[in-house]
Amino acid sequence: QVQLVESGGGLVQAGGSLRLSCAASGRTFSLYGMGWFRQAPGKEREFVAAVRWSTGVTYYADSVKGRFTISRDYAKNTVHLQMSSLKPDDTAVYFCAGSQSTGYFDDVTTRRVYSYWGQGTQVTVSS
Repeated sequence: QVQLVESGGGLVQAGGSLRLSCAASGRTFSLYGMGWFRQAPGKEREFVAAVRWSTGVTYYADSVKGRFTISRDYAKNTVHLQMSSLKPDDTAVYFCAGSQSTGYFDDVTTRRVYSYWGQGTQVTVSS
């Protein structure tokens, strides 16, 4: 089992920055990769970014490319999401997710390849 705990959400003005963190514990050696998803009120949970645990290769949704940066601290079992140039449309609950599935290598954007999820952290961007 793997446990994930997010932190770092909050309220920020448009154009501002926030840094989310996700601390992983338990059988982290079994993870192939980590991802961030977000869910706005009344909308489906959507992919934001992902990182391969061993190599650090990163992936981004088009909507955040150039504004968000995902990184992992392999020694501390932590994944970060640095968010800059935030927009009101970025307002959502952000979830950290971990994958043990080889399907992760085919498609990091799909929720079904992630077995573990954090509780979520609220990000609100005011205009």
